[in-house]
Amino acid sequence: MIQLVRIEDGLPEGFERLRAEAAAEGHRHMDRLAAEWAAGEPRFVALLAALAGGGLAGIGGLTVEPEPSEEPALRMRRLYVGPAHRRDGVGRAIATALIQEAFDQTALITVHAGGDAAAAFWEAQGFTPVANRPWSHQLRR
Repeated sequence: MIQLVRIEDGLPEGFERLRAEAAAEGHRHMDRLAAEWAAGEPRFVALLAALAGGGLAGIGGLTVEPEPSEEPALRMRRLYVGPAHRRDGVGRAIATALIQEAFDQTALITVHAGGDAAAAFWEAQGFTPVANRPWSHQLRR
C-alpha cells in the first residue's frame, strides 16, 4: 500500500537514504531539493512523500513554472522513487496526485524530463513532448 503525505515542516525521515540512492545513480535533484528546502526556495505548491513498505519510497513536488510562459503554469519537480520501489506504482501515485492538484489551479503543467527513462514515464502519464520551450513535456487540462 502506498500512502501519500504532504511535506510541510521538514524533509521526511528516510530522505537522506533516498538522497544517497539518487546520488549513487548520478541524479543530483535530491541534493537540489535539500538545498532548496533549506533555503526556502522555490516555494512548493505541493511536496509529497510516498510511504511504502515501512519507509520513504519516493518524493515529488510541484512549483510555479519558473520560466516565462504565455499562460500560468505549474511544474512537476524533484520526482524520485527509490530503486526498491520502482514498478510498484509509487511514481504514478505521486504524479497522479500532483496532476490533480495542479489542474485545480491551472490548465498547463510542465516538466523537464532528465533523460529517456524519465521522458517515457511522463509520456505514460499523458504528457507530450514539446520543442523550443524551457521544459521538455507538458500536459493540458
